[in-house]
Parts: sequence; structure tokens; C-alpha cells
Amino acid sequence: MKGSDMQDGVRAVTGAFGYSGRAIASLLLKGGRHVRNLTGHPERPDPFGGRVQVVPLRFGDPQAMRKALAGVEVLFNTYWVRFPRGDATHARAVALSRDLFRAAKDAGVRRIVHVSITNPSADSRLSYFRGKAEVEAALIETGISRAILRPAVFFGERDVLVNNIAWVARRFPLIGIPTGDFGVQPIHVSDFAHLAVEQSERTGDTILDAVGPEAPTYRDLVAGIARAVGRSPRIVGMPRWAVHGAARSLGLFTGDVVLTRDELDGLAENLLVSRGPPTGTTRLSTWLSEEGNALGRCWASELERHYR
Repeated sequence: MKGSDMQDGVRAVTGAFGYSGRAIASLLLKGGRHVRNLTGHPERPDPFGGRVQVVPLRFGDPQAMRKALAGVEVLFNTYWVRFPRGDATHARAVALSRDLFRAAKDAGVRRIVHVSITNPSADSRLSYFRGKAEVEAALIETGISRAILRPAVFFGERDVLVNNIAWVARRFPLIGIPTGDFGVQPIHVSDFAHLAVEQSERTGDTILDAVGPEAPTYRDLVAGIARAVGRSPRIVGMPRWAVHGAARSLGLFTGDVVLTRDELDGLAENLLVSRGPPTGTTRLSTWLSEEGNALGRCWASELERHYR
């Protein structure tokens, strides 16, 4: 590691070339910080033109993990798997996260800013939300100074959910949604990055929901996105099994995983809305009115981003 990195204290980001990690890394660079990308895909294109140090993160090799974290003052952890694929299960992601936190403690990392999810629960029947709760508990067990941030859904930049709803609205006359009255409380990825960097400079342990100022019902969210792109599809309430089946059919068409059963159930059980005050300031409705013309022109593929 470079001597200046050791002196100033590196800010390491798991997945600094990804989505939320990229927003965090960009803000850190603007603040003059030394940024290190901890990644399992060191060959991926660098959006920062060489200003970010790329270090392979070798899960399963404790010595290599400690070396990757040498000189790191703050670790921003965005690592997780959205859905099981092959041996990349939620249970394995929990185990690897625990290994990462242990390596961070051994390497002398001062603080960890960790990305979780709204309403995680160790008792949840949903492996996504249960796994997120288990990762939080693993971090707390280390005793490292920490800030746990719990976003519901991101929007802005290269998001998946809002863009792909817009893609569907542009192409189909009907959109099926789960029957029921439930909401979602998105946060702009830039607001989230500012919150993460702000929390990295503090010392107290905290858990914060990372949510924006608007919490529309899912029906209103879909309708608002459709209006923003100049479309008016019929929005039809359907049983969850039917929505999941439609999502799987769309996945075959797009070559992607559109909506998992855990995501669908978490949405329908109102787990993507916070019980606390908003921590982001960007209004989704305002952003949609400004960015609608660009939304949904191309499908944003989760599999393309992470597995191909």
C-alpha cells in the first residue's frame, strides 16, 4: 500500500464500481479521500479513470482479506446478493459478511458503514430480510464502531426498479401489481451516499432508515412512473402468485431476474416503508418529472451487472 494511503486513512468500499458503492466512492473522491475498491471482479471497467485503488477481495482467505483492508480507516460495506444464484445464496452471503467484519477488526478498521434493508428481522420467513438481520448482528458482535443504514429502494442514476417499471410502461398496455394497500419509500442514491459519508465521520453507533420524503403506494408509484414517460397503461391488482408468474415470463423475455418471491412478499407485507423520519431530501415525484424522458429506454439487467 502507498505510504500516503496509510497516513491519511483509506476509505474502502466493497463494490465501488457498482451502484450505491459508486455513488459513495464518487462523493469520497470529491472530498479528497483515498478510496479503495474491494471487489471480486477486479477486471471490471473503472468509471473513475484510475483514481480509485482496486484490490481483489478474496473471500475464504482470511490473510488476503486482512491485507486488502490494511490501512483502511472506514469500510463502506455494500456487499450482498439480491437473489440466490448457484452457490451465491443469502446464507452464504451472511457467512462471507461475517468473515469480512472479522478481517476488518483484525486489520484495525476504525468504523464500518453498512448497507442493510428496512425492517430486517431474524424471525422473518423471507431469507432476504432474515439474512440482512443476521449480517447486522454479526457486525454488532465485532464491537467495531458502526453505522447501519437501512434503505428501502434506491432511485436515480442507473437504478433497476424505477427504470424497469418505466421500460414496461413504455411497451405494455397493462401492468399487474400485487393486490393490497402497501407502499414503498425510495431514497435517491446521491442522498444515500451523502448520508453514508456523513455517518462515516461520526463515532457513535447508530441504525438509521435511509428513506426519502415520499412514500407512495406501489400503485401510485407505478402510475407516477408511467405518467413521467408519457404512458397510461392499465394497472391491475392481481394475486401475488400471478404477479410472480408474470415477472418470471418477463424475465424469460429480458434474460433477467425481474422480481423475486422474497421481494414481492416483502413489498406486499409493507416492509419497504420506514416507521421513522425521512433521511433523504430528494422527492421522487420531482425527480420523475425531470428525468422521465430518459427512463425505460433500455432494460437495466441485474444479471448483466453482477454475473456476466
